[in-house]
Amino acid sequence: MSDENRLEFPRSLPWAAVGPEGRHRRLEATPAECAALALRFGIPAIESLIAELDLSNEPGGTVRARGTLEARVVQTCVITLEPFGELVRDEVDLRFLPAGREPADDAEGPDEIPTEHGVMELGEALAEQLSLALDPYPRAPGASLPEVGDDVVEEPRRRNPFAVLKGGKA
Repeated sequence: MSDENRLEFPRSLPWAAVGPEGRHRRLEATPAECAALALRFGIPAIESLIAELDLSNEPGGTVRARGTLEARVVQTCVITLEPFGELVRDEVDLRFLPAGREPADDAEGPDEIPTEHGVMELGEALAEQLSLALDPYPRAPGASLPEVGDDVVEEPRRRNPFAVLKGGKA
């Protein structure tokens, strides 16, 4: 079984398809791919996932992908535990590396994605980008934590069992 058959959002692009003039790609996940990604990310649903990418060759044999990612997702509020929908938008800036080249440790530069067999896996790179863009502690609009003291039930005061020995009251 090839890697592409295991990916939830497979969108391979041969390295040579970018060409010297660059290339624009619009990638949209199918409902089945959205459902598979939601399962992977452990969220109730992904209703849509669309990316617009401009790809261009760079010096050193890399390909740069810049654009936007937009997804309608359903997450579970960490406060109310109710599902709610939200729109996730993220800027995409990726650099695909030729086979055998290791990513640099440049925190300021674009994320670098290694490739194999002369193919860039755009869908997997976008899936990873979406997973990083999701709020790890999602809150539904208007949901807030209770104020300190709210919903606090005071325990009835218990008698001190040693009070009898002292001749006092609890």
